[in-house]
Amino acid sequence: MDTLVTTDWFAAHLDDPSVRIVDGSWHMPQLQRDPRAEFAAAHIPGAVFFDIDAIADHATALPHMLPSAAEFAAAVGGLGIGDGDRVVVYDSRGVVSATRVWWTFRAFGHDLIAVLDGGLPKWRAEGRPVASGVPAPPRRTFTARPRPELVRDLEAIKNDVERRTEQVVDARSHGRFTATEPEPRAGLRGGHIPGSVNLPYDRLYRPDGTLLPTDELRRRFETAGVDLGKPIVTTCGSGITASVLAFALARCGRPDVAVYDGSWTEWGGRDDVTVEVGGPDMAPHTPPTLGSGPA
Repeated sequence: MDTLVTTDWFAAHLDDPSVRIVDGSWHMPQLQRDPRAEFAAAHIPGAVFFDIDAIADHATALPHMLPSAAEFAAAVGGLGIGDGDRVVVYDSRGVVSATRVWWTFRAFGHDLIAVLDGGLPKWRAEGRPVASGVPAPPRRTFTARPRPELVRDLEAIKNDVERRTEQVVDARSHGRFTATEPEPRAGLRGGHIPGSVNLPYDRLYRPDGTLLPTDELRRRFETAGVDLGKPIVTTCGSGITASVLAFALARCGRPDVAVYDGSWTEWGGRDDVTVEVGGPDMAPHTPPTLGSGPA
């Protein structure tokens, strides 16, 4: 199974007992959208809902940080997903928060996971079936095997700033990166991690919200100043769209790219780290229709 599957591929595997479909939709809190309620109203048949905010570390004030291995294993097993299952994840915007779920599974050692290209919008636009209600699948055994090399914390990013050991690529909008537009979360400074480069995640899609071809993804990263042959870590507002960059980089042959889990909510909310503002001008860009709300 490829890391990115089409709606045609999934429609052909809809009844395959070895494939589990997961809805990983998530929205910024100020949008006041309830992805769990939206799932109950309409989802791809057979899907279960992966709650990004619930399957998380609740001992920190930072949003949806990775849970412990034991917590993740228990939550995923409760969704009816087992060790040998092939997982396909989608979201209600296209290819956005689904990539956070993809990265989370991989961070806990499960590589049998793919993202549905175009997500629920494409599925529904094609007139394919949807279901309602909340399924209750039987619990299965899932074993979490953490991969710390795919995760970066505050101390690791401080080291990157000091020693330039990794390229830090920021998925937020150019305005947030340069501090010319406000942060959507209260209490955060504007700007970016010193030495980081900016590639807004919405530059990685076709107009219909599907992911760009691999050769074009490579060009977008290279144009942003990323050397695809050197170590890379991605960041954003809270680790959601940083996962879009990590997923796109995996498509470019870099499955080893790490995500800074705390991202700007952590870095921009502290007064003991340095923040840079400003940056190079960026060509105008009309993003595809992905729904509203940064991450």
